[in-house]
Amino acid sequence: MAESILGVGSRVKHPQFGKGVVIQIRSDAFEISFIDTGIRLINRNYEGLEIIESVETDADITTYEKLEKSLIRVLRQFSDIHETVPLGGKWTGGKLIMVPGDKNLKEKEVPIEAFFHKIVMMRDRIRVLEQKINASALTDEEKVDLQQYITRIYGSLTTFNVLFKNKEDQFVGEKGT
Repeated sequence: MAESILGVGSRVKHPQFGKGVVIQIRSDAFEISFIDTGIRLINRNYEGLEIIESVETDADITTYEKLEKSLIRVLRQFSDIHETVPLGGKWTGGKLIMVPGDKNLKEKEVPIEAFFHKIVMMRDRIRVLEQKINASALTDEEKVDLQQYITRIYGSLTTFNVLFKNKEDQFVGEKGT
C-alpha cells in the first residue's frame, strides 16, 4: 500500500474490521474509525488495507505525526531525558577486555552494557551540542564549520555501530567517505 496517499478523511476497508475513515496519522500507524468496531490503530506497513477513496491531507494541517516529531525534537533539545537504546542481543552479558601492551600491567574488564551506556550518553550529548550550535547566534559559516566537526566525530564513532541492536540508532558520518 502506498501510505503516502492516505490522508485524514481517506476511506478504507480492512479485512477484519470492515469499512472505516482515517481520522489521524501517526508516525507508526493510522488511527481509523471503523463503522462496526470503532476506532483502531492500524500499522502503516499493514498490507491488507484496501483504499476505497484516497484523500490528500492539506499541508497546513498539523498531524499527530508532525506533533510527535516536534515534541521529540523539543524534549531532546531542552531536557536530560534520554531514549532507551537497545544493545544488540549478541552482546548482552558480555564484557570488554582491554589488554595493555606492557605485560607488567593488569588487563581491564568492563561489562559491555556499561561501555555501551557511555557510548549512548556521548551520542546524546553530541546531539544536544549540535542543537545548541544550530540555535546559537553564530554566523551560518561558523555553524557549518562546527557541524562539519560534529559529522567527523560521528564518523569516528561508527566503529561502535556493531553494538547497536537497531540500525537507526547507529552513528552516521559523512556519506560516501
